[in-house]
Amino acid sequence: MLTLSSAELNTWIAALLWPLSRILGLVASAPLFGNASVPASVKLGLGLLLAMIIAPTVPALPAADPLSLAGLLILIQEMLIGLAMGFAIRIVFAAVEMAGEISSLTMGLGFATFFDPQSQGRSSAISQFLALLATMAFIATNAHLALLSALAESFVSLPISASPVGGAGFKQLADYGAKIFSSGVQISLPIVAALLITNVALGILTRAAPQLNLFGIGFPITLTIGMLVISLTLPYLSMPIQNLFLDGLETSRKLPRTWSQPTAPASIPIKR
Repeated sequence: MLTLSSAELNTWIAALLWPLSRILGLVASAPLFGNASVPASVKLGLGLLLAMIIAPTVPALPAADPLSLAGLLILIQEMLIGLAMGFAIRIVFAAVEMAGEISSLTMGLGFATFFDPQSQGRSSAISQFLALLATMAFIATNAHLALLSALAESFVSLPISASPVGGAGFKQLADYGAKIFSSGVQISLPIVAALLITNVALGILTRAAPQLNLFGIGFPITLTIGMLVISLTLPYLSMPIQNLFLDGLETSRKLPRTWSQPTAPASIPIKR
């Protein structure tokens, strides 16, 4: 007769539950996996499948009861690690959406907004268009598979432990958030520069011929120039977006390594 002790049962539960919490954290926050249009049952099924594949390769787990307070703290910590790794890739998509917002506002399409199920808010049409292009590039370059590979490597670089992680990784993630504004401005810079020249030309034209209605001819011209520049710059956006994906994946890999490094104690200066 097969008999199981409570210690063996707790070990089996912890061997699946703790890796599952990190995996579900990444699935919930990463683009494409955590999209609101994906049913929750599909996300949970994907997380369970990945957990059953990764769990046998996970290093030794801490000797803690998964139903105790220590086990609950480990569960929360693993969830935060997965959320941080997925959020690093989400920053890349936010940078592309930021470029779309800047472009649409410069073109005068700030009023053309739609509901975005990903952010649960409203975004411009150009922003959603660039986000769809980034999603297709994300799949075409197999970046989603590279993200899952980084997730599997994180269990080796940062094993599941009862000791709390430091705040260096979260600070690194917060500093990486500046990529939203810098990359967003860089991607939208050709469109903004072209529309700036167009607005200067319209200003000179209105000054030379005051009888022209600037509001009547300005919006169609800026809209046409903006669409034309977007169509001309689309073939050249593949490399910058691919570099953003590589940077985001590298940041997602660096986060577990940052947490695994011991933090040096702060030195107290001694006055003589």
